[in-house]
Amino acid sequence: MAIDTSNFKNGLTIEYNKAIWRILSFQHVKPGKGGAFVRSKLKNLRTGAVNEITFRAGERMEAADITTRPMQYLYANGDSYVFMDVETYDQVEIPGDKIKDSLKFLLENMQVKVTSYKDEILDVELPATVELTVTDTQPSIKGATVNGGGKPATMETGLVITVPDFVNAGDKLVVNTSDGGSYKERA
Repeated sequence: MAIDTSNFKNGLTIEYNKAIWRILSFQHVKPGKGGAFVRSKLKNLRTGAVNEITFRAGERMEAADITTRPMQYLYANGDSYVFMDVETYDQVEIPGDKIKDSLKFLLENMQVKVTSYKDEILDVELPATVELTVTDTQPSIKGATVNGGGKPATMETGLVITVPDFVNAGDKLVVNTSDGGSYKERA
């Protein structure tokens, strides 16, 4: 389906220059001299790169038909990761380099959303927070408070985050996925 710049809205996906882009933000600009244009910030869904691109007002492009399906992470198979569609029970293998940012939060049987374009997997969308167990950290300090400086802790997936001084190995923690992994609270 062809659309033009007047149809832009945040979150819309388009095909432009042989790439799939998600519109993060845009601004219609009408200068005193010359034609109007649209300044936009787009994220390439294949590479993850964010670019600023300027379009002429009324410029046409194709809308990208992106599908998002609920899936369950099953297991690692070498350098690939196997996911199962929770509605059809179809299994799909996704190469690790496609989802490298998500791997530090994935646990077996976790529910995620897999975004694809035609038959190409673009992204794995994680829940906002995940519960992970601390596997290694320094012993807790007596009398430590939540507002202390913190210490590094290694989680069961290999993720290293900064946690308060009172956290011990074996504790279950709620970790934010949206900011790359930060401590939220004890589970």
